[in-house]
Order: sequence, then structure tokens, then C-alpha cells
Amino acid sequence: MKRGDRRDVVRGGGVVALLAARGARTHRRAWAAVFAALALGSLLLGTLGLAAGSAALGHARVERYAGADAVVAGTQSTRYTAKPWGSEARTVRAGLTERVRVPARALDVVRQVPGVRAAVADVAFPVTVRGSAATGRPWEATRLASAPARLLEGRPPTGAREIVVGEGVARTGDQLSIAYGKGSATDTHTYTATGVSADARRTVHFSRDEAHRLAERAGRAGELDAIGVLADSGVPDDVLRTRVRHALDAAHLRDVSAPHRAADDPARLRVLTGDARGEAEFLAAAPARMPLLQVLASLASVVVLVGVLVVTSTVAQALRQRARELALLRAVGATPWQLRRAVGREVGRIAVLAAVVGAVGAVPAYLALRALLVGRGAVPEGLELPFPPWLAAAPLGMAGLMVLIAWLTALGCCARAARTRPAEALREEVPGSARQLTGCVLLGLGAASAGAGALQHGAAAAAAASASALTMVIGCALLGPWLARGAMRVLGAPMRRLGVGGRLAASACTANAARLGAAITPVVLVTAFVLVQLAGGATLGHEAAAQARAAARADVAVSGPGVPYDAVERIRRLPGVAAATAVAHGTVVVPGKELGEPSLERLPVLGVTPRSLARTLDPAVREGSTDGLRPGTVAVGTDRARTLGVRPGDHVQLRFGDGAEARLRVVATYERALALGDFLFSYEELTRHMTAPPPVRVLAALAPGASPTSLSTAFPGARVERDPVPERVRAEDQALGDVLTAVAVTAIGGFTVIAVLSTLTLISVGRGPELRQLRLAGADRRRLRRMLLLESAATATAGLSLGTATAALPLLAFALSAAGRLPWLPPGQGALIVAVVVLTTASATLLPARGALRGRYPVATR
Repeated sequence: MKRGDRRDVVRGGGVVALLAARGARTHRRAWAAVFAALALGSLLLGTLGLAAGSAALGHARVERYAGADAVVAGTQSTRYTAKPWGSEARTVRAGLTERVRVPARALDVVRQVPGVRAAVADVAFPVTVRGSAATGRPWEATRLASAPARLLEGRPPTGAREIVVGEGVARTGDQLSIAYGKGSATDTHTYTATGVSADARRTVHFSRDEAHRLAERAGRAGELDAIGVLADSGVPDDVLRTRVRHALDAAHLRDVSAPHRAADDPARLRVLTGDARGEAEFLAAAPARMPLLQVLASLASVVVLVGVLVVTSTVAQALRQRARELALLRAVGATPWQLRRAVGREVGRIAVLAAVVGAVGAVPAYLALRALLVGRGAVPEGLELPFPPWLAAAPLGMAGLMVLIAWLTALGCCARAARTRPAEALREEVPGSARQLTGCVLLGLGAASAGAGALQHGAAAAAAASASALTMVIGCALLGPWLARGAMRVLGAPMRRLGVGGRLAASACTANAARLGAAITPVVLVTAFVLVQLAGGATLGHEAAAQARAAARADVAVSGPGVPYDAVERIRRLPGVAAATAVAHGTVVVPGKELGEPSLERLPVLGVTPRSLARTLDPAVREGSTDGLRPGTVAVGTDRARTLGVRPGDHVQLRFGDGAEARLRVVATYERALALGDFLFSYEELTRHMTAPPPVRVLAALAPGASPTSLSTAFPGARVERDPVPERVRAEDQALGDVLTAVAVTAIGGFTVIAVLSTLTLISVGRGPELRQLRLAGADRRRLRRMLLLESAATATAGLSLGTATAALPLLAFALSAAGRLPWLPPGQGALIVAVVVLTTASATLLPARGALRGRYPVATR
């Protein structure tokens, strides 16, 4: 006995410690794959855990109101209450991304609160300066910032016709023509720049009274964006918040959307302190946290499931190679308790080290993921994702989960050898009928889930497709030996026609079908999961892009800061312009039920000016006419209309981005909803519920032979696009979904590479004596390499075919339901999947066999 072994016997409890120590050293190659799988799983789960923890602690950045002790703002969320099947009523909430304003009379109420030193009103309204769109604000509101706006030159505005502009817009003393108002009430006056500020370039500051007057002209009479509260010295934030809250409740004040909200959707004013103050400025930050958490949770569940399958596979394969060794130990007198303890301790040593390595790497991996999310625009502006030092300990919990999975798997894999009688322990294990029956049942459940998904819409259809793919993959894993045997019988016939190497490969594949089933399973897993993840989104994107191209009719598009808010009417009057349409992107919230549960679905929509719409943006109207689009009406996509059970003349009920509920009459249904959104509104209807009129984009159709030169001349600061990019709506969390889908696919691919490499490597190592025997029997190295290549090709072909078949049913159901077409995947992505599988199987089969094929004649081994 070696000195290390004696030390382990003394310290570790005798025989158990000795068996564990010798097993870990003897089977290092087998445990290397387990180590890699556990380290990767711990790394991914730790990264996602850090991301989820940071998102849970996330908050809107405090900038404009950083100098205020508290901020009074409207309720930036909406609620919906419904009764699920056979249960009590439940309430769901959704964030609102358009500003909900505060009644102006709340300002006097707040000023009377004890401990309030000052209350400052903040309003914003659209103006046009020298032909460019800008935002007007009162200069007084700059005192709410942590560092009041710095004047580069001049003085603040005090008179009705005085302004402060941003750097580069004008100089002190310049006379500027400013347009303001709304629609037909637009007016223009000349203002004198009394100062130049370091504030935003597109912000114009007015005196307090003038700012409120212009806000009224913009349709904001009696409304404020927010009220900044400055407290007396020594008044704590919680005391200030409580006092202001009581004062607002006593005055029975609610936000300005209250008369238009649903009966079950309260419109209570909020009093924000601390980090919550940023929610009054960055409206999209708070609503983005919940989708981010949901996507991270979904991704983590996929990683856990795939990790469990791969870790289970690698641990099982590592112990399956030692089945005879464990059986021999049992036959010579080792007790079941000793075997279980020895294997558990052996796996525990590897698992703990691997999990700790993965947990340590999770911190830099999370920082890289956050940088990627920010760089790709997946995190909305103003959303802070804090990373306190104590959060770095979160990956340790995920590491513990991976250790537990590995330990339980090891105990389960050695359970047969531990409970079998010593005389029967050397028999080969044959999969039982219970496993076969379970696999068939899971395949049936997966097919049923795919069928249910074909009857769903949106998120429910995607969830059904994912559940179907997962269930069928697990079923294929259980049926691995039988599927491998059937696949090898099918592939054996053509392989036998490829000479001696083909006949050897066919015979080897048939004889080792049960073992190859363990290698085929991870290939099926990666193919099915990756196809569902990639092809689902690619199908929707491909069809949406096709619809957007088909809808595009405009010859030019006019956009940019040089386009005033009334540009569409001016463009229509220009010579050579046959039709013009203003386009605005917004969101609505649709209450309803999914699988019996209440839901609030936030959808991207378009607002358009309906006059001659088909000449610039053709939605492919099916019933009715978009000419009737005006406030109080809406056009609905055909799929959404079918789901809601409405036709032209019926009514739909939904909520705009500011929480206002509306019952709108349907005037048309149209086909191209993937590109243009499920609802099409009049431009006036949608923009009246938006925080500020969006940057103007006008699509124009030109008369035959006309030139767009007149457009460039009429709007010198505008961007005029010939053959403009097709108009297309995009979900708010699309960038987030794209990034995390790429992460999920990479994670699944990494797990699969490890599983395939480890399984085939262990199989190839175990076949060393077989290859040497074949060489002694006369097979040369060329024929044996050909045999091994054909075996790896058969494994890759079987795995890819079964994986594609597994993914085909849920993908087909989802694509037909959501896009009305067959599934589609970019050829490059499909080729990448095939290349990764082929290279992995080939390298895992050929490289471990180099020793057996080396030299002119095989070397005898003991």
C-alpha cells in the first residue's frame, strides 16, 4: 500500500476512503469529463444567479431628481383582476412606459405639508426650434438635480419671451423662432436666448409661467410630469414620505389618468424616495426588470434541465465503464454501504472542486454578460444593475446544487451493484420494459403538448413548443438504446456497401448500439433544443421581415431632428408628392387570460395617418377599410381578431401606454400583423397617450417622374431616405431575448460537446483491445480509420436525424400557429449545428484510438 493510500485509510475511514482515493486516481480520464460538465454547469448557473440577483436589486438611475428629497409621480403600472378556473380571483400587474401625469392642484397640497421647504413642478412639452424638434422645460425644475444646470454664459430666463438653450444651438442674445402647440393650434413666436446651458442640446428652458402656458397649449392643461419635494433640514425621508402620502390621500388626489382607467385599476399618486426617484424619469427602467427576471428564470431552468441530463449522462458513463470493477468488489465481499460511500466520496471530491472552479469563474462571466446586454441595447436606458460585494457569494449556492446533482446521480448509478447479490453482480445490465414504457409515454405527451400549442397564440404557443421539445428529448434519452439499435440497423445496410471498413463499422455499430445510445442522446438533445430555440425566433423574424417588405410602398422616408411635428401636412402639399403618412411606434396593454390565468400582454403597435395609407404602408386589409381610422377606432390583425372573436363593427377593450382604458370600434382586419403589430391606430389616437410626440417619421409616395429634391429643400435638417427601410414593430424585450437566446444556445452547445466527447472517448478507450485484435487479424490502419470515421458519421447522422425529428413536431405546431408558415432556419446556423456535431463525434472517436493504431504492428498490453 502506498503512503498516500495509508494516509487516506487512517483519515477517511478505512476501506471506503481507500476505494475512493484509488478510484479517483485510476479513472482520471473518466472523471475529467464529469469535472468539465460540473464546472460548466456551476459557471452558467452562477452567472445567471448573479444576473437574476442584480436584476432583482435593479432600479432606475436617479439623475434629474437627484437633488429632491422626494418625488410625487403618477402610478406607472396597471392592474387586471380575473378569476381563474376553479380558483379565487387573482390580480396581475404590468408596467406602463408612457408617463402618467400628476394633477396640478397637487402642488399646493404638497407645499402645505409640514417639513416641506419647497415643492417644484416639472413639465415637459414639444417645441420646434429652427425647424428641429426639441423639448421645453421650466428652468426652475433644474434645481431638482443634484447639481443644478450650469450656465456657460448669460443668465436664467425670467420674462415670457426669454429662453436658455443648449450649447451649440445659439448664443446669448440670439433671436430664435420657436413653434409650439398641438395640431391646428400650433403657433410660432420669437424668443431671446438669455443664456447657454451645458444641459442637453435638444432641451429649451423657459421661465416658470411661460413653460406652464406652453404646456397647456400642448394639451397638458392642469397636468404636471412630477413634483419635486425639497425637505427642511433634519426631516428623514420616511417621515417626509409618510406626511406627503397622508396629505395626498386626505385631498383625495389621484393621477390624471384616473377617469380613464379600468374599475379594478387604481390611480393612486406615488411618493418616491431614495433610488425609486429615478422611476419618475426613466419610465422604461422599472417595467423592464420583471421581463428580465422572467427571461433569466426561463434560461436558468433550461440550463438546469440540460445540465442535469448531461451531468447524469457523464457520471453514469464514467461509472458504467467500471461496472465490472464494482461488481467484482461486491462479489469479493464489499458491502452495499461501502460501495455507495466509496462512490459518493469519489464523486464528491471531483464535484466540489469543479463546482468551486465554476463558481469563481461566474463573477467575470456575469460582468461580461452585463456588458453584452448593455452593448446590444437589451437593458433600457436608465436601468441600474447593482453588484454589491455580498452578491458574489450567490454562485456558491448554485455550486452546491451541481454537487448535489452529481452525488445523487452517482448513488443512483451504483445502486444496482450495491443491492445485487454477489453471485449475480457480474451480469450485464439490460434496460427494462419500464424504461421503454416511460419513454414512449413521454413522447406521446410531447406530441400532445405540440398539438395544444398549435391552438394557442403568442407566449402560450412558445411555452407549449418548449415544453413539447423538452418532454420529447427526455423520452428519447430514455429510449436511447432502442433508438440507437434501430438507427444502426437502418444505417448498417448502406455502410456495408463501402468496403471492408464499412462492413467493420456496421458490425461494430450493431454490436455496440446500447453504448452508442448514450452518445446519440446528447446529440439529439442539442439538435432538438437548439433548433427550437433558434428556428422559433428565426421563423417569426423571417416572416415579419417578409411582411414588412410586402407592406412597404413608400418611395422616400423623411425623419430626423429637422422634421417638425406638423411635417406630414406640409409634405402632402409639396409638388410631386402623391401620398404621405406619419408613423408613430407605441405600446398597448391587452388584458385577457392565458391557460385560464389572468394576463396583461404588452404589445408594440403603430399609429398612422390613414389618408391614402395603402399607397405608403399597405397592411393587406382583409375586411373593412383603414380609411375609417380615427380616435375611437382601431384596425386589428387577423390572428388577434380571431383570438378575440371580433370583426369590423365589433368593439375591443384595451389599455394604452399611459394606463387609460378604451373601448374601440374595429374598422378593419389586416394580414401583415407580424410586421405592423396586432393593432393599428390613428396617429392622433396613439400619440395623445404618449409621454411626448415621438420623433416624426413620414413615409411619402411620389408621383411618376417626381424627385425627392423638394423634400430635402423643405426640411434642411432632415434625413431623406430613398427606398426606405421597411416599417416594422419590435417587442420591447426583443434585444434581451436575442442576447439570452444566444447565451442559451452556447450553453447547450457547450454541455453537448462535453457529453459527446466524454461518452465517445470512454467508449473508444474501452475498445482499445478490440482494435488491437483487429490489427492482429489483418486489418490495416487505413481500414480501421475508415471504420472509425464511418462509425462517427453514423453516430452524428443518427443523432442529428432523431434530434431534427424530435424538434420538427413542436416547431411545426408553433410556426403554423404564430407565423402561418413552415419553420425556417438560416442556412448558416443549420450548417454550424451540423459542423459542431460532426467535428465533435469525429474527434472523440479518432483521437482516443491513436494509441491502438500507432506503429506498424500492435503492441501487446497486460
